[in-house]
Amino acid sequence: MAKAGLTARYRPQNFAQVAGQDFIKSILSRAAGQDRPSHAYLFSGTRGVGKTTLARILSKAINCYNGPAPEPCNQCSSCEQITRGASPDVWEIDAASHTGVDNVRKLREDVAYSPMSGRYKVVIIDEAHMLSTSAFNALLKTLEEPPAHCVFIMATTAPEKFPATVISRCQHYVFKRLTHGELFAHLCFVLDTEGVSYEKEAVHLLTRRGSGSVRDSMSMLGQVLALGDEGLKTADVRRVLGLADQELFLRLMQHILDQDLVRLHEMVNYLLEQGLDLGFFLQEMAQCWRNMFLLSQGGQEAGKVLDLPAEEVEKWREMAGMFAASTIHAGWQMVLESRKSILGSYEPGISLELMLYNLAYLPELIPVSGYAPEPQPRGETRQNTAEKKYPAGGEKKSLNNEYKTSSSPGEPEVVTENFQEFQDRGEDKAEVQEEKPPGTEKDWDGFLDYCREHCRDDMTLARMLKQCSASIDKDQLTLKPEEEYVRSALLRNGREKKLSTLTGSFFGREMQVVFQAGAAPEIFDASPEEKARNHPGVQRLMDAFDARIMDISRNNDKPNS
Repeated sequence: MAKAGLTARYRPQNFAQVAGQDFIKSILSRAAGQDRPSHAYLFSGTRGVGKTTLARILSKAINCYNGPAPEPCNQCSSCEQITRGASPDVWEIDAASHTGVDNVRKLREDVAYSPMSGRYKVVIIDEAHMLSTSAFNALLKTLEEPPAHCVFIMATTAPEKFPATVISRCQHYVFKRLTHGELFAHLCFVLDTEGVSYEKEAVHLLTRRGSGSVRDSMSMLGQVLALGDEGLKTADVRRVLGLADQELFLRLMQHILDQDLVRLHEMVNYLLEQGLDLGFFLQEMAQCWRNMFLLSQGGQEAGKVLDLPAEEVEKWREMAGMFAASTIHAGWQMVLESRKSILGSYEPGISLELMLYNLAYLPELIPVSGYAPEPQPRGETRQNTAEKKYPAGGEKKSLNNEYKTSSSPGEPEVVTENFQEFQDRGEDKAEVQEEKPPGTEKDWDGFLDYCREHCRDDMTLARMLKQCSASIDKDQLTLKPEEEYVRSALLRNGREKKLSTLTGSFFGREMQVVFQAGAAPEIFDASPEEKARNHPGVQRLMDAFDARIMDISRNNDKPNS
């Protein structure tokens, strides 16, 4: 006969034995002690946090022959039957295999009958979100007006899939993940009861890997104990579960600090060859950056909030002192943001390697605000520029003296350069290359720059002038628009007057503006049609009604009436 697993052997049989969920336990225990259970409960939360377990304990407490009491006695026949799953008054239904409306209709018929031995008939529906919409609708009336002897308990990991009408008819309790301390204490209790020696770091590792789920942690504990070795050891936990140790993370941080790409590449290959869990590896790596940030910024007090042995805290404190706080913070953020893309990549190993290289070269990244590039002569390629900066066999300079790394034996020493000196040198070059303010040259290009600066309330004028070719002859500016609509735009909305003002102020003398169409120059307002087109009254009407002129005719052109 197969031996029951740790999860089944150590399933709690009363409220006091349940790890965590103190608030919910107190409410349910009080309801059982006063014999006033609700007609419907909804327990929601992640897997392995005690939803089904508390449902069974509540069903025992309200049907206990020695009750009503806040705890079941676990000695009477009713408690024993419910513990074995053989009670005729407690039905545990798997919603995944009873999703149809016909199953719910049959359930409604059965709950109408009185309980056979206990005080209440309890229906526990596990993974209740698997019920169909029709099944939920069929259950509504029973939940709203249930028989006095019936209690419904629905457990789910996806409460968002429940109709609002169902949730409103239940007492909804959200089960939280267990804290690190609660889960650690529970695992230690199990190991002490089993008589197994253990290393505290191994239990801490199982606790972190369990992520607040009792069932997951117990399953992993049973998996490690199946090795048959004496006691629970940290090395066994890491080997069985495929987890990286703290020494590996310390070596990883040292390689990042040294910008040793070869060692980082070898470490990625090691992770892949050992089959380590990349998801948990990235989770622990983010935890390392977080620990270093706290130790670097929080001082001695920060060591008290970390769940690490004192010797490991000192190692990480020393490592944190080798990085700048900005680098630690950026590394922490980079790991968190890269985790999803790495795990979803077709080549997670290459994606992980790229992230590690980016972390190694974080100090080389210069803020855009502090970047002062050297002017590059025309015809000179980027490769030529790089050869001038870093000639063969020369010294490669870093732009930040805050991150000095020791070179490996046989390699040229890395020389750093103060970033402030680099920035000052860029500012000096900027002072040498003085730029003339726009609009100082008295030519057509200078006039265009002048218009852009002084026509911010009418940028259309500057855009239209840019589409004109021009010639300047003494006191005459001849414009030749590329298209007819450009000429029309320049003659609308009082722009001709503004153009005369701009030419006078720029050239320092009164200029005559002439529009040329083809070979013959056409002086502004030379024809009556143009006078009519640019009449102030006509312009106001066109602006007010967003209109355009279709045709212009003289009064004597009208037909006789």
